[in-house]
Amino acid sequence: MHTAASTPNANYGYPVPGPQQPTGQNVMDNVFFVGADDWDRIRAQERFDHIVIGTGPCGLAFAEQVLQRRPDARILMLERGTFFLAEHFQNLPLPYEQTLGGLSETFPWTLSSRTVNGKHIRWQHGMVPFVGGRSIMWSAWCPRPTEAEMAGWPRPVIDVAHEYFESAERLLNVVSANNIDSGPTAPPPGYRPIFGVLQHRLTERLGAELGRIPAATRVMAAPLAVGAPDLHGLDFDKFATPGPLLGLVDRQHKLAVEGHGSPLHILTDCTVRRIVSQDGRATALDTSRGMVTVGDADVVLAMGTLPPTTLMLNSFPQLERPGERFTAHFITAVVARVPRQDYPYHGEIGDLELGAIYLAGLDERSQGQFHVQLTVLSDRDPQRNAQTAARHMPDVVATATPEQLRSSTDHVVFVCAVLGELDADNPDNWLHRHPDGPTAADPTSNVLLQVVQNDRDASTWDTMDTATFAMLEEVLSIKGPDRVEYWHVDPDGRHGRWLPQRPSTEQIRVPALVHEGSTMWIGEHDDAPVGLDYRPRGVDNVYVTGGSLWPRGGSWNPTMTMVALAQHLADLRTDEAKNRVRDPYGSLEQRHTPYTMS
Repeated sequence: MHTAASTPNANYGYPVPGPQQPTGQNVMDNVFFVGADDWDRIRAQERFDHIVIGTGPCGLAFAEQVLQRRPDARILMLERGTFFLAEHFQNLPLPYEQTLGGLSETFPWTLSSRTVNGKHIRWQHGMVPFVGGRSIMWSAWCPRPTEAEMAGWPRPVIDVAHEYFESAERLLNVVSANNIDSGPTAPPPGYRPIFGVLQHRLTERLGAELGRIPAATRVMAAPLAVGAPDLHGLDFDKFATPGPLLGLVDRQHKLAVEGHGSPLHILTDCTVRRIVSQDGRATALDTSRGMVTVGDADVVLAMGTLPPTTLMLNSFPQLERPGERFTAHFITAVVARVPRQDYPYHGEIGDLELGAIYLAGLDERSQGQFHVQLTVLSDRDPQRNAQTAARHMPDVVATATPEQLRSSTDHVVFVCAVLGELDADNPDNWLHRHPDGPTAADPTSNVLLQVVQNDRDASTWDTMDTATFAMLEEVLSIKGPDRVEYWHVDPDGRHGRWLPQRPSTEQIRVPALVHEGSTMWIGEHDDAPVGLDYRPRGVDNVYVTGGSLWPRGGSWNPTMTMVALAQHLADLRTDEAKNRVRDPYGSLEQRHTPYTMS
């Protein structure tokens, strides 16, 4: 077996012991990432076809799609964070759940006082500043939005998204919750399915009784990014980008050694502060690891929604539209339970069963969309099943607490994370540069974010709350509303109890927003900051991925659609590169003719 020496000149402890305190980051740099010595050489000597900022799902999707078609493409990826987790934390031992939140989330903006003092909306969830970004901690719900749910989007973008959904689902390993415990992801013989009787029976019931839920439009078994296609018998494996990304690095290294490809370079702990430009064309990147020459490369922004908008505001102040629009999803959280014996098939329900169901709706008055991420739990022995339940839980944030499960061993527990669409056309919602703010000198966080609820948001929120209670009381409780109990949090905020009455609006509405978007929305006309080629108008060689492109937020979870569009961008840029090779003497104008969606 091959082992690496600690250093070339201290091989296996001869003639001196060599380094004695390597860090985990040292090891990863030596094997997968760009170390300090290599970085000096790369920065001074190498040129790239694509420079990708960010290592989350969009960065992975772009790089993987390009290298599938052009293994010789030269790609540099820059990641502001260091290596933290190689896997989604839910695939790791149970104590890793404590890594969610706290120092694993940063907030590179200042909130306006109007936002902080709002009635129901008071803050926006932050960024995860590590390799893989939020993918190491996300809930992995991946619905395909329908054409109707992409209302307000340009027709060409809708068409392209639906064309690429299948390839995006393959990359993310998306599996229907109805199929997790069957087919190629089935658990080994002798293991009872966890997504079993409750998953199938309740999905069927909601479909049959959908008309009894006001404003509901469709229901389905939740599509979750949990498949493990290369691991036989592993039925649930939350997707995160570090593993596939490291696999891509390894593959490209082997191809480069064989002379059939180019290495994929990933530099961590590298913050891009500004894009240096001339005449609307990016020429260099001002980073915390030195100036990086862009040359003929594309610069692909793949680091979330607000950080790339901040980068554009600081790098191209002549652009007027970035940050003028903002949307996100506001949240209602409801936990309820129904006696297990109320279900005719209660004897078929296993000792531990989970379910994941997606229900969508539309408020006719506001035209605001909403959806329910419904997690179902039936656990006869919560203490014994704690590790298994935590490993398979569909939603890592909206789940039952140990206290709720311990008191519900004879019940089916329903955890509802209900997401509503924040009005993208509200002029009071924006992201602006904040020259007088506390971080005015820091171009990575010198922005002011304002989000203010308006009447359309209030209407959508009221409708989705009404629909959630109707779903629980009229459909999921077979014997009617009187059999439903709700979890009420005590005034101390640490404990709670089950009560028959509905919890108050103040208890169930979460003050934090998720799934931010629309700050650099894509469109066919000049009023949209980004054109159909994913390029900000007035900038030549910078391309945008992610939720900032959303003309409207809808309510559907955005990651799978982000990946689909990032793959399409990769194909566009690959086609452009091939055309450039075929006609290397074409004029600059010819080489940079904007591509449109077909």
